Amino acid sequence: MLYGVIAIHQTFRSFGRVNAAYGGALIVLSVLWGWGIDNKIPDFYVWIGAGICLVGVSVMLFVPRQ
Repeated sequence: MLYGVIAIHQTFRSFGRVNAAYGGALIVLSVLWGWGIDNKIPDFYVWIGAGICLVGVSVMLFVPRQ
């Protein structure tokens, strides 16, 4: 809950993009954690989903803005 409260009080404009990048990294690292630590081998669709997340993060972070 505290993380959500802190997020709504951010005043700099790029916080949403930083938060999106954090979320994308968290998803990919979660897949790798499950694979490496829990021995849950990710299937094709898990990798596709993680890739889609990384593409979305890349769009949010790197598309030129005015």
